[in-house]
Amino acid sequence: MDEHEPNAEPNAFEVTRRTVIETGATALLLTTLPRAALAAGEADDNEPLPPPVKVELQINAQPHSLTLDPRTTLLDALREHLALTGSKKGCDHGQCGACTVLIDGRRINSCLTLAAMHDGHSITTIEGLARGDDLHPLQAAFVEHDGFQCGYCTSGQICSAVGMLAESRLGMPSYVTEDLTHPPTELNDAEIRERMSGNICRCAAYPNIVAAIKQAAGMPT
Repeated sequence: MDEHEPNAEPNAFEVTRRTVIETGATALLLTTLPRAALAAGEADDNEPLPPPVKVELQINAQPHSLTLDPRTTLLDALREHLALTGSKKGCDHGQCGACTVLIDGRRINSCLTLAAMHDGHSITTIEGLARGDDLHPLQAAFVEHDGFQCGYCTSGQICSAVGMLAESRLGMPSYVTEDLTHPPTELNDAEIRERMSGNICRCAAYPNIVAAIKQAAGMPT
């Protein structure tokens, strides 16, 4: 039979069970592959590694000189090269805030920035907040209000709260600030929750965290 005859047309578009499985598997593979990998094409094993760089960091008031692969994130430099493991690796995509540290007093997700970008900068981690046996006021407040459960996010929450309170004292508004010309002098629960929204607590200890921050800020809890 001629394949161009009308009776042959349905067979030309017949969808078999095998076709459905193969198409579905291909689509799943394409959606799960990292976009960067697709854009970069095949990896070249013979490509030379970038030369190491020397980085001078002031961490918790102590100078550190490191020679690093320039692709090393600040989080990996802290954890893997300096054994400062208080900053946690959670999502590693800047979405959970568990790795938050302070750089020159400003909070930042250390998994999203390279150590080489902060040569000469002053970095404060959770290990640098206490003064000997005296806890930082936020650390003490988190303990008093049970602002942690599993504790994995706590170091990032506390570092972020330190930076957030400093931002508030400087008059920086947030997304929920109603009057941008007159930022609130006192943070309410909505302001605290919005300003801390980049830090995720999978145990949902949020009411306790808000109470701890309010206490550390000298507000009624």
